[in-house]
Amino acid sequence: MIKLQPIKTADKELYTYMENLLKDSFPKEEYRDLNDLRSYTDNNPMFVNNIILDDEIPVGLLTYWNLGKFFYVEHLAIDSNKRSGGYGKKAVELFCKECNKPIILEVEKPDEEMAKRRIGFYERLDFTLWDNPYKQPPYRNGDEFLPMNVMAYGELDSKKDFERIKEAIYKNVYNQ
Repeated sequence: MIKLQPIKTADKELYTYMENLLKDSFPKEEYRDLNDLRSYTDNNPMFVNNIILDDEIPVGLLTYWNLGKFFYVEHLAIDSNKRSGGYGKKAVELFCKECNKPIILEVEKPDEEMAKRRIGFYERLDFTLWDNPYKQPPYRNGDEFLPMNVMAYGELDSKKDFERIKEAIYKNVYNQ
């Protein structure tokens, strides 16, 4: 059975698994410095770092921010040995079911096949792709803004809510 288990750095084995999976799943410019991540994990009440477990066996990670009127999913990754097993779908469905607020996430522009597949994955889970111009702020000094798209789940309107959502993400997640 799939469950999301919040972790802290004191959960050494699971935390090490999460960091390794994050590094293996995302380019360096798409995640924050690991020392900062450890600090957020242990000290920022808005940030939740989860391991995705299947019958107590770690299969992935899902990190998110509680930004008041919505949740922002920062990272979702499934262990490369477990992909195509439905774990991502089950984890997102569980997260959506447990949430009592809308959910926002960032995805790459649909310029490459993998990005198109990822967008399709979220659309099948009732997320909507917004066409508002959006750039992900850099995690590290000296890195560039990355052109991305926003996807939303729940009662949000891209025209009415986009600027408020963008400001909350920029301020709280990226310290902009």
